[in-house]
Amino acid sequence: MTALAHAALDQLSELLGARCLTDTDSAERYGVDWTKVWAPAPSAVVLPETAEEVQQIVEIANEHGLHLVPSGGRTGLSAAAVAANGEVVVAFDRMNRVLDFNEYDRAVTVQPGVVTQQLQEFAEQQGLFYPVDFASAGSSQIGGNINTNAGGIKVIRYGMTRDWITGLKVVTGRGELLDLNKGLIKNATGYDLRHLFIGSEGTLGFVVEATVKLARQPRDLTALVLGAPGFREVMKVLHAFQKDIDLTAFEFFSDKAMAHVLEHGVARPFDTDCPFYCLLEFEQLSEQVGERAMEIFEHCVEQGWVLDGVMSQSLGQLEQLWQLRERISESIAPHTPYKNDISVTISKVPDFVENVDKVVQEAYPDFEIVWFGHIGDGNMHLNILKPADLAKEEFFQRCGEVSRWVFDIVAKYNGSISAEHGVGMTKKPYLGYSRSEEEIACMKAIKAVFDPNNIMNPGKLFDV
Repeated sequence: MTALAHAALDQLSELLGARCLTDTDSAERYGVDWTKVWAPAPSAVVLPETAEEVQQIVEIANEHGLHLVPSGGRTGLSAAAVAANGEVVVAFDRMNRVLDFNEYDRAVTVQPGVVTQQLQEFAEQQGLFYPVDFASAGSSQIGGNINTNAGGIKVIRYGMTRDWITGLKVVTGRGELLDLNKGLIKNATGYDLRHLFIGSEGTLGFVVEATVKLARQPRDLTALVLGAPGFREVMKVLHAFQKDIDLTAFEFFSDKAMAHVLEHGVARPFDTDCPFYCLLEFEQLSEQVGERAMEIFEHCVEQGWVLDGVMSQSLGQLEQLWQLRERISESIAPHTPYKNDISVTISKVPDFVENVDKVVQEAYPDFEIVWFGHIGDGNMHLNILKPADLAKEEFFQRCGEVSRWVFDIVAKYNGSISAEHGVGMTKKPYLGYSRSEEEIACMKAIKAVFDPNNIMNPGKLFDV
């Protein structure tokens, strides 16, 4: 470590005291996310408690040339929060307070370290609802959700994180504190800078406060799990239900995903084995809605789009059916899955899936492919499971080849190489499959405005 770096760490220690950590355990705890490719190697971990402390950290970093990496719940899947090159990790765990709530605005102001589930529970206590939801809600933090524009299982009805953020306070790479949009619903006064920071993965600045709007609580949620003979039939089922019913979720998973979940003790929904399954959810606000859902289900059976199905009759059954979808990642984890989080427009999904399946199976017939995802918004999770007799290193090397083939197909269908997990370091080499050279040049120019010294999460998203 250089004398300059030592001086910087001395200043950070003076500013934060025991909240400036340099021990190995802290480095390994705070310098990672859920990816396992890069080993954590931060020079220090700092835990600010106020926006002013974040500003001071950024000022010290600019003065001494330190690089900063934001750390939230560390549940990311793109290595955007990994500190592998001596950076200083700025962990927001202590900035975890709900600051304000206004029942008339139906809005809550929070610090970035508030856990997603904590926000959901706070909303519920007010008789309201925060709808952005996903498997890691119990540990992910709002700041991280904003940095990646997190999606999840309710996007078909409620949209992405971006759609619920009405105000942001951010500390830029220059050390400036910007107060963006101030919780307004309507604000037609030029560039909405808030949306530049949402999804920027901490490369422009760090979120230190967010104002989040809330919705009414959904009522009488009901789920159907249906088995289909093919993927195109799944899409026909989606179209049939969407014509008459406002869905709150529409998920799909393959027979291989179902098999892994059943092995982990989840109850089988019905006896019929099907190539594909879908789980759809809606508010049964009246008997008429429930009756219409059954009529559509029967129509789908008559058309041959559905082979079997079941509808929840209680909250307990609703939760049990959701286990079929929510426990897929857990059930395949022992098989060292190689994950791709990709999206295309909904109309292109069937051709896209068939194309990817064909390419991967022809090249690597010994690889098991597990499909699942949020098909109602065009987002699919492609999981390739490692054969038991194949070394992990060789498996990931071969999967790297698969990724390039898959991303060629993504580009052909004008899709995204990362629907909701971000780019970070894992997808950085492939950004050009989804973004043009001109777009990337514009993004680099924007970064230079907010972070001229490239101290904010460098090496993520793109290199400058």
